[in-house]
Amino acid sequence: MTSRERVLTALNHQEPDRVPFDLGSTGVTGIHIIAYQRLRKYLGLPEGTNKIYDPIQQLALVEEDVVQRLGIDTRPITRRLPPTSITEDSNSFSFYDDWYVQWQMPKDSGFYFDAVSFPLQYAETVEEVEKFSWPNFDEPERYKGLREELKAIVEQTGCIVVAQDICPGFSETAARLLGMEKFLTDLILNPKVICAVMDKIIENKKQYWQRMLTEGKGYIDIVQQGEDLGTQESLLMSPELYRKYIKPRQKELYAFIKKLAPVKIFFHSCGAIRELIPDFIEVGIDILNPIQLSAAGMNDTAGLKKEFGKYLTFWGGGIETQRILPYANPQTIKYEVRRRIEDLAPGGGFIFATVHNIQPEVPPENIVAMWEALQEYGRY
Repeated sequence: MTSRERVLTALNHQEPDRVPFDLGSTGVTGIHIIAYQRLRKYLGLPEGTNKIYDPIQQLALVEEDVVQRLGIDTRPITRRLPPTSITEDSNSFSFYDDWYVQWQMPKDSGFYFDAVSFPLQYAETVEEVEKFSWPNFDEPERYKGLREELKAIVEQTGCIVVAQDICPGFSETAARLLGMEKFLTDLILNPKVICAVMDKIIENKKQYWQRMLTEGKGYIDIVQQGEDLGTQESLLMSPELYRKYIKPRQKELYAFIKKLAPVKIFFHSCGAIRELIPDFIEVGIDILNPIQLSAAGMNDTAGLKKEFGKYLTFWGGGIETQRILPYANPQTIKYEVRRRIEDLAPGGGFIFATVHNIQPEVPPENIVAMWEALQEYGRY
C-alpha cells in the first residue's frame, strides 16, 4: 500500500498491511528540535536544515530522509501564517503571534515559548471584543503556492496530508487571548464575553478553511482541530459548561468544514476526557488524538477500543510520553508498544503515534526502540 492508502484504510476501520505511523504531521505528534537533531545523528543521517515547524513548541520540521528511513505515512501542510519575527534581549527571545499574544522563551535552559501577555485580559464587554483588531485569514497572499505544495507532497511522497489549523481550538485560543484564569472564571461570571471571543475566532477559522479547502481540493483528507478539555485528573470544566458553550460551536464549525470537502476531523484534546467521548462522536469528530495513557480513565486502551472503536479512529496512544518514552529502558518501551498495538489495532481504526510531542530529553535509542517495536508488532 501507499502511505495514503494505508491511512485511509485504517480511517475506514479496515486493516491495512501495517499500522500507519505518524511523526511530525501535527503540532501534537511532533518532535522537539533537540530530540530531532539527536535522532538524525543516531540514525547516521547528515545534519538537517533545522527548520522549526512550530515556534512555540520548538518542533522540528521532519525532513524527507527521516520520513523515508522510518516509513512515516503522514505529512503536514503547515498553517498559512506569516514568518515569525523573533526579537531578543539579554534574558529571553520574544515574538507576537497573529492574535497579538506575546510569547517568550528564556535564553538560559529554555525549551519552549510561553504566553506572557494576553491582549483581551481586561475586556469586560462584547463591544470591546468587537473592537479588537482581529486577524484577516482571507488574504490571498497567505495561500500563495499552497496547491503546488500540496501536489508535490502527495505525488512525490505518497503520504497523506494532515492540514493544520490557524491556531488551537476556539476555546483554547480564547484562553490565550484572555488568560486562562479569566477564561475559566468568565465562563461562569461573564459568559457573553467568552462567547463573543470564541465566535470571532470561529469566524477566522471559517475564513481560513474556506480558502484552504478550496485551494487544496483533492489533496487534503484530514483536517486538524482541537480543544484541550482535560487535566491529568479531571475535565478542565464541568460537562455542563462544555455542553452549553463548547459543544454547539464544535458541531457548527465541523459541519461547516465537512460541507467544504469530504475530510475527516482529527480532534486533539489532552487529559482525562473519557466522559466527553460520546459528545465528540455526536459533533462529527472522526479521529481522537491522543489517548493520554497517564491521565485518569485513559489507560484502558482495550476498553476504549471496545466502547468507541466502531465510531472513532484512535491517533496517538502508542507510547506514553511523560514517563515511559523518556525514562524507561528499550525493553519496557517495546513491551508498552506491543500492548497498545494489541489493544487498538485490530479491525483498523488506529494510527500509531506517541501520546504527545517527543520532548528534548528523550534519548534517540528509545525512539528507535519504539519504532522497532512498531515494525515487529504492527503488521496485520
